[in-house]
Amino acid sequence: MTTIQLKTNGSLDNYLCTNANGHSINLGNDGNTVGPMESVLMAIASCSTIDIVMILDKMKQPLDDIEVTVDGVRATEIPKVYTEIKVHYTLYGNIKEKKAEQAVNSSIEKYCSVALMIEKTAQITATFEVIEQK
Repeated sequence: MTTIQLKTNGSLDNYLCTNANGHSINLGNDGNTVGPMESVLMAIASCSTIDIVMILDKMKQPLDDIEVTVDGVRATEIPKVYTEIKVHYTLYGNIKEKKAEQAVNSSIEKYCSVALMIEKTAQITATFEVIEQK
């Protein structure tokens, strides 16, 4: 079981969410925090990135760095769930293109729990580019 605690953080539009290990993030609706729906996109980015890093490591592909951009389109009617999500990975290192493709696809299609949960309402597409390091 996962337990998260939420407390107001100065106003009823700003919340401090803390996990069982004491790590926190601010969420809210005050313009000064990450919005709850934005945090879903952040969760897809971080979940899939963890997978990709581990997969490339097992493939013995030298990943030096990774950057991820996630764009989400929401429904116009309530509930305003995501209907389309595009994830783009920029992989830095001397990585074989085919191995990068395999790692990205494996994460989005098989391992990333967040993406697999969200794909019930949103079409998720993933793209990548490899930038070789010298």
